[in-house]
Amino acid sequence: MSTDKRKFSIYQMAVIGLMAAMVFVATNFRIEIPTPLGKTMLHLGNVMCILSGLLFGGAVGGLASGFGSAIFDLFDPSFAPEFWITFILKFAMGYIAGTISHFKGYNGQNKKINIIAAIAGAAAYVVLYTLKTIIMQYVVLGSNWEAVIAVAGTKFLVSSANAVVAVIASIALSLSIRPALKTAGIFEKMNGR
Repeated sequence: MSTDKRKFSIYQMAVIGLMAAMVFVATNFRIEIPTPLGKTMLHLGNVMCILSGLLFGGAVGGLASGFGSAIFDLFDPSFAPEFWITFILKFAMGYIAGTISHFKGYNGQNKKINIIAAIAGAAAYVVLYTLKTIIMQYVVLGSNWEAVIAVAGTKFLVSSANAVVAVIASIALSLSIRPALKTAGIFEKMNGR
């Protein structure tokens, strides 16, 4: 009888913590953009979210993305009430990128699949973030449609710019970092070998 319960190894937990810290730090490299009903920002956190997924797969990438981004939100009073929503949305980005990148044993090593994975993760986040903005503005805050469209449009454009930067930078970083991680045996240790 098998007793495998699919627990995370100590190496996987360490990588989740390390990459969450990288997401947090990269999100601090930002340009804040005020809008009539809140603020948004250009930042580098999404680069680390997608990179986490490309390098380490869906579960590890998703958790690192979610935790790092949620912790960032907790340090900013204007974002703190929505930290749990941020966790879900950023988890989705890292998880989608990582799951596609590691699909059918590619293990994040196929450049074309990684490009598709990065685009899919970033696009999913932009769509989810825009939907969240619409719901929050219209349903929760009761804003009129003109205000909703103005805020959602601004946040869509900023998120799209973040997405483009994240896709390009995460692919470049993945290509340069993966060989060093492989040589150091990190992937083998994470897989319990």
